[in-house]
Amino acid sequence: MISTKGRYSLRILIDLAQHRNGSYIPMKDVAKRQGISLKYIERLLPALKDGGLIDSLHGKGGGYKLTREPDAYNLWEILNLAEGNLAPVECLREDAEQCARSAQCLTLPVWQNYYKLIKDYFSGITLADLISKDVSYDYII
Repeated sequence: MISTKGRYSLRILIDLAQHRNGSYIPMKDVAKRQGISLKYIERLLPALKDGGLIDSLHGKGGGYKLTREPDAYNLWEILNLAEGNLAPVECLREDAEQCARSAQCLTLPVWQNYYKLIKDYFSGITLADLISKDVSYDYII
């Protein structure tokens, strides 16, 4: 399940993409447009900045802006950064130790295929797609 951290992080980055003009955008403006508490947004910003998705400038004329063009951000990258690992089961987490039951686990292929589906789906959608409303939400295998 994607939490408010993931959903709001997407909304913040979409807003920055929609309103980019080369200048830094005050987060209070994003908060107002998005109807998200500034305090909550401020809790999300460090992960986005540490992950290299946004840059900040303090002081007069300060705020936040994207570090890349919107077509260089995919939703998988954003959600994974905001939520942490999105693996559906513990044994598929990147840092997980090899499960002693993996060789006999009858459900492992189900979880692996599910994980691949969501990863492929979200990897195929960029911020540019969302702001241009040019997204087909039908996943084609």
